[in-house]
Amino acid sequence: MTDAQKRFCDEYLIDLNATRAYKVAYSRCKKDETANVNGSKLLRNTKVQEYISKKQKEIEKRTEITQDMIIKELSAIAFSKASDYAKVKKTKKRVPVFNEEGDVINYKSKECIEVELTPTDDLSDEQKRALSGIKEGKYGIQVDSCDKVKALELLGKHLGMFNDVNLNMKNTMQVELVDDVHD
Repeated sequence: MTDAQKRFCDEYLIDLNATRAYKVAYSRCKKDETANVNGSKLLRNTKVQEYISKKQKEIEKRTEITQDMIIKELSAIAFSKASDYAKVKKTKKRVPVFNEEGDVINYKSKECIEVELTPTDDLSDEQKRALSGIKEGKYGIQVDSCDKVKALELLGKHLGMFNDVNLNMKNTMQVELVDDVHD
């Protein structure tokens, strides 16, 4: 394995961007398209794959963070449900009935809609992981969740669902010229 290939691998492990890593390792390459093609080729090289795999295992040991841990966190976010944290409920309330002078003369039942929050002690650890924050604000308690769409996107990428190589979008249009100009 060459020094440039090792440099490519080390750069690739920073952000998993093969194009950027190739441009750093092979500084003479200035075009993104060339770097993209050559970076992809390097990632298919057996020695490069082995080196990257070895380094990833070292990173896992050093940080004590595994792919499984990350996948579990992303799954907790991606598959969380708003109804686990708050429920919208119909209730009946007694509301006063006033006379013309503004005095309460009676009470009547009125249907209302309320939001009932689930106490955090009643949430599972998985449900808690999907929350990014809870705070009391001007209009009451605000429960913020992590970005579900981003979590689903990252899980999809991990599973290889969104490889740009697989997207074959061709835009074809046929044009027919008709000469219908009459003298």
